[in-house]
Amino acid sequence: MASGAARLAHPARRRVRVVHPAAAQTRSAEDWWWDRLAPSGSGYHLLQSDSMLLVLPGPGPARLRAQRRAARQARRLRSPGSRAVEAKPSSAPAPLQEPDPGWGDRVPLEILLQIFGLLVAADGPIPFLGRAARVCRRWNEAASQPALWHTLTLSPPLAGRPAKSGAKAEKKLLSSLERLMPNRFSQLQRLTLIHWKSQVHPVLKLVSESCPRLTFLKLSDCHGVTPDALIMIAKACPQLHSLDIQHSMVKSTAVVSFLEEAGPRMRKLWLTYNPQTTAILGALLGSCCPQLQVLEVSTGLNQNITPFQLPIEALQKGCPQLQVLRLLNLTWLPKPSGRVMTPGPGFPSLEELCLASSTCSFVSDEVLGRLLHGSPHLRLLDLRGCARITPAGLHDLPCQELEQLYLGLYGMSDRLTLAKEGSPLLTRKWCHSLRELDLSGQGFSEKDLEQALAAFSGTLGCSQLALCSLNLRGTRVTPGTVSSVISSCPGLLYLNLESCRCLPRGLKQAYRCPEEVQWCLEQLLTSLPSPS
Repeated sequence: MASGAARLAHPARRRVRVVHPAAAQTRSAEDWWWDRLAPSGSGYHLLQSDSMLLVLPGPGPARLRAQRRAARQARRLRSPGSRAVEAKPSSAPAPLQEPDPGWGDRVPLEILLQIFGLLVAADGPIPFLGRAARVCRRWNEAASQPALWHTLTLSPPLAGRPAKSGAKAEKKLLSSLERLMPNRFSQLQRLTLIHWKSQVHPVLKLVSESCPRLTFLKLSDCHGVTPDALIMIAKACPQLHSLDIQHSMVKSTAVVSFLEEAGPRMRKLWLTYNPQTTAILGALLGSCCPQLQVLEVSTGLNQNITPFQLPIEALQKGCPQLQVLRLLNLTWLPKPSGRVMTPGPGFPSLEELCLASSTCSFVSDEVLGRLLHGSPHLRLLDLRGCARITPAGLHDLPCQELEQLYLGLYGMSDRLTLAKEGSPLLTRKWCHSLRELDLSGQGFSEKDLEQALAAFSGTLGCSQLALCSLNLRGTRVTPGTVSSVISSCPGLLYLNLESCRCLPRGLKQAYRCPEEVQWCLEQLLTSLPSPS
């Protein structure tokens, strides 16, 4: 009785049975339930008694695999006759385990959409979304969401190869688009087609049928753009307001027909100048795009030689809302306004004017005044290559908050008679707002540049200097002037001193970060003669 009472008082002394999958050679129905609780790869021992169950950590999956491997090798070394005396395994069926779908299927769809959206914003939907759709069903569902396909660039993979190979590549890509567009491109907003030679019309037809929210269309190096295709997409996409056809073979009649259909809602237009561009400019002068905000006309690989006339006042009347005007590398003349000089309405909303040219430019102070006499909000003025512009003409402009001024003359200084004075008129007017200043190639004297750059030293009442980029390439700037500018502009990030004849050797280079600019200052201070 005493021993029985002791066993009842101390249940921990009862007999227990140790069940471990790697220790038993025969299996029973009861053992199967223990496997369900602790499978062989879990690394736990199960201790069973009449009223309790203990789960203890076992040797771990790696040790169990090693024990099973050793047991298999031992069975191979046994004689064939000994296999008959081995205990037969239990006939109990092995439990069916459902395959693990993987962590990809367990991520919520909303989280996947956010992650995919970040990647698409950084690198675009192609090729990432196409590859992600092949990972699993959940990823395929996320990659197929139309919200991710808002911006798309399509280019045949064999562009630039023989014509037959390029045509086959375009047809193959077109067949893929026919399958994808109805399901994924319903929210497409920006579409760019590059190097399409033969299948532009079918692609634009698909876009007109499946992309009602399209707002921006760019055709770069595309051939065979017909008037029917542009009119079709203008009618099917009521939100389309931006068209870029630079460096594409598009007839002027097609562009004019497009502007007649979509002109009242057009906001941005990019063109490449050719003899047919005059008809497009004529449509703009006729007020077919009264809401136009961005107009860019540039030359292709073959620059135009014959200058064309641009009626400035008529353009101001036809596009009164213009904010950005770029006439890049063009040779143009302002159309005479008649015997009586009547100023036009100007561009009251203009913020950026680019007239940069690498050839002969006929832009003068009088032309610049006709363009900008009514533009007080101008922020960027690019006059690179316009050697006829003088500091006095710039000083008379009505804009007071100019932030970027580019007056560089690249490869023109040797054959032109340049002004040697007047640069202080520019810096004293805009020293408080200028962030970028380019005077490369200008012929201002050492004394004139010293007075001009002294405006950034804070001695003239400019307490907050925003200058971060200064290009003095090929000028007569002196070491003392440069060191004064660097010391007065702590935010200077770029400084170009190439070909500056008055600077010591080893410092005539471009400095592209604050550390390099400070190194230049240290070298200049050590090279300057000490005051007597």
